[in-house]
Amino acid sequence: QIGGWDPQVLVGQRVLVLGRDGDVPGVIGKKAIHLMQAEERRKSSRVNQLWVDVGAEDRDAVVALGVRVGDPMVISQGMVRLAGELIASRAIDDRIGAFVVLEAIRILERESSELLASATAVATVQEEIGYQGGGARPSAYALKPDIALVVDVTFSTDVPDIDKKEVGEHSLGGGPVLSRGSAAHNNVFEMLAEVADLEGIPHTIQASPRATRTDADGIHLTRSGVPTGLISVPNRYMHSPNEVVNLDDLFHTAQLIAAFIRRLNPEVDFTPR
Repeated sequence: QIGGWDPQVLVGQRVLVLGRDGDVPGVIGKKAIHLMQAEERRKSSRVNQLWVDVGAEDRDAVVALGVRVGDPMVISQGMVRLAGELIASRAIDDRIGAFVVLEAIRILERESSELLASATAVATVQEEIGYQGGGARPSAYALKPDIALVVDVTFSTDVPDIDKKEVGEHSLGGGPVLSRGSAAHNNVFEMLAEVADLEGIPHTIQASPRATRTDADGIHLTRSGVPTGLISVPNRYMHSPNEVVNLDDLFHTAQLIAAFIRRLNPEVDFTPR
């Protein structure tokens, strides 16, 4: 499997196999519950117990559809509006980060004031499987940034059965989450928090003492080191076909990024004192 999927949410899902000749629809199958022994029913599903049914009768029929070993597949699930300002969709982690960054650029573009710092928006791949920054590491190496802001998602804790003592208290509608820890430069964090307060942007703080499991882990160690900040959007049901976020959080995060960039100038120094 590519990325950290929970096998329990995969059973019965419709998928698209990204085949050589185009997308091939299929469904993820598993033995029907009626045919399971009592002990089997009590066990969690494992990936090696599941299969993808594309409707083909045999191997030759599969090949004729343009499907080969190693073809990736994605959940066939669109975005839906829920009550209030909530949306549900697959791949919010972390396509929503790309949306937020683009929205921040739009905000800056609409303003008439001239920026005193240049900003580059980058969308990278392999964060879920790279473990040490994926595509963000070579991007940071090539760009040589003076500072980097990483936008990702984090766990929304406003649902049952989540230990807030472990992951903190972050709710949908509570605004962006600012990380503090070894990969998040403290001076960048302080400036983000100050800007959020000045702009009246709601936010919470998350402790990440070790790895953040985001692109920040790779970026902050690139070349001689990059002062890096991590801003996250609260997200329910992460790594499932129906992740849920609040639209207000998206726009508050974009506003924070834009306001932060506006305050950058050649005199800003993130060197620890």
